[in-house]
Formats: sequence, C-alpha cells, structure tokens
Amino acid sequence: MGELSVKSQEGRTAAPPSPIVDEAAFEARPNDRLARLRSLRSPGRPRIWFEVALIAASYWLYSLVRNAVPEQKVAALANADRLWSVEKFLGIAVEQTVNHAANSVTWLIVSMNYYYATLHFIVTIGVLVWLFRFHPGRYAAARMVLFATTGVALLGYYLFPLAPPRLMNGGHFIDTVLVHHTWGSMASGNFKNMSNQYAAMPSMHIGWSLWCGLTVFALASAPWARILGLLYPAVTLVVIVSTANHFWLDAVGGMACLTFGFAVSYAWYGALPHHLPKRVQVPRGRARLAGLSAGTPIRAGHPATEAPVRR
Repeated sequence: MGELSVKSQEGRTAAPPSPIVDEAAFEARPNDRLARLRSLRSPGRPRIWFEVALIAASYWLYSLVRNAVPEQKVAALANADRLWSVEKFLGIAVEQTVNHAANSVTWLIVSMNYYYATLHFIVTIGVLVWLFRFHPGRYAAARMVLFATTGVALLGYYLFPLAPPRLMNGGHFIDTVLVHHTWGSMASGNFKNMSNQYAAMPSMHIGWSLWCGLTVFALASAPWARILGLLYPAVTLVVIVSTANHFWLDAVGGMACLTFGFAVSYAWYGALPHHLPKRVQVPRGRARLAGLSAGTPIRAGHPATEAPVRR
C-alpha cells in the first residue's frame, strides 16, 4: 500500500509539463536570432535620456568629422568656378542678383542672417521632440532618415570640397554676416575658424529643413501646420542663397542626401516613417512570453496578442 502511494506521488510530480509552455519554449529556441533581428527592425519605445545623449553625441561626431576634413582651398575654389559655370549654362545662375537684392533691405537680410544661424537647429530639434512625444512609433524611423542623410553628407564634404559663393574669387558676392555684423553664424565672422569653410556641398540646411517640412506635412493634422511645413524648406532655400552661403545646386545635393536617408530607413523598417503605426506595437511573441512568465497561459485570440489599433 505504502509503495503504491509513493509511486502515485512520484507519478504526479513527473507529470508532463503544460503543452502551452512547451510550445512557446520550442518556438523560441530555433527562432531566437530571427526574433532578435525582427525586434531591432521594429520601432521600439524611445527613451528620453538615451535619445538626448544619442543626438548630442551624433552631432558632436558629425561636427568633428566635418571640420576635420582637410580645407582644400584651391580645389574648393576651382569647384566653385566649375559649379558657377554649370549654373550659367543651365540658366539658373541668379544667386548674385538675389544676394544683392536681399542685402539692400537691411532688416530683411539681418533677419535672414539670424534665421540661417539659429533655426537650422531649433526647428530640427523641435520636430524631433514633437515626434518623440506624439508619434513614438514613427520616431525611430524618422530619426534614422535624419542620421543617414547627415552621414552621407560627410562624403560630399570630403569628395567635393566647395567654396560658398561669398568666398569665390571675383564672384562679387556680399558676405552679409560681415557687412551687417550679425552674431551667431559659424560660416563667417568671428566663428569662421571653428567650422570648415569649404563644405558647401551638399547643403544640410536644405537636407534638414526638407526633412522637417516633409515630416510635419505628412503627420500634422492642422492645415496651418502642414502649410508651414512646406514653407519652411522653401524659405530656407531663399535664405541660404540670399546670404551667399550656398548655390542652388548645393540644395539639390541636400535633397539627394535626404532621398538616400529615406531609402535607408525604408530598407530597414520596410516602410516610410509616416506609414508606420503612430504608437509602438508590442510583437505577439513578446506579449505571449510575457504572459507565460507571469504564469498566465495566453492562447490565440487573447487580447494581449492583438496588435494595437492604428489611429
């Protein structure tokens, strides 16, 4: 009798594990690496301090690399002459006319100088904060566009050093910062030694402003915000030419870099940022394992496995 009782207890403790737990463990083992890859390619929930540190470190590295590029003055001036000739051939070499016209209106050109020196950073950071707060599911993909755009621009600075119009030999352009003693521009004046003066191609003022404008236009719900989104890169284009910091074709280079940035983000996430869900989605496998670790078997059709509704 005693022996039978012991066998019964042993048989009970040796009972096979729950088929649900076994199934989850079986599925998790062979697909572990694939799941990790999918997790990396799925937009995660952004963390504020990580993002602040990442953006600060990235901009510091970008500035360091950009300014470390040898200032090939002779090549940069020669490239500026060639680019100016190409624009004359295309019939778009009107930068000098725009520069002189804007400089004749003091309040306008001074405003443009401050615009050039400040909004480039303020608006870009503002759009990143807005994405982080209201579109967390799209934040990582949009940030990747910006980072890839900026990264490929460094190749342009290295491979094609270019003097801005204000530094051309015999170009008769006006350096509006020097003339009007405007504070804040890294392109000329007292700050010129802190920045590479021959990195005009591509224009990141256009690359970043167009990223801001397209992002706001695609995601903002208010019509006035969408209109401002489109106006911002257009006004920036006028400003960079009026202040003699860029040629029209520098703007084309900035657009090309942004196109590359969108292509990289699309290749990684499988969609453009504005096509991704607004909120961060929890993968079904992760929700299932989370439920199992909490001791609650999760079956198909359980609410925890359902993807959030896109709004």
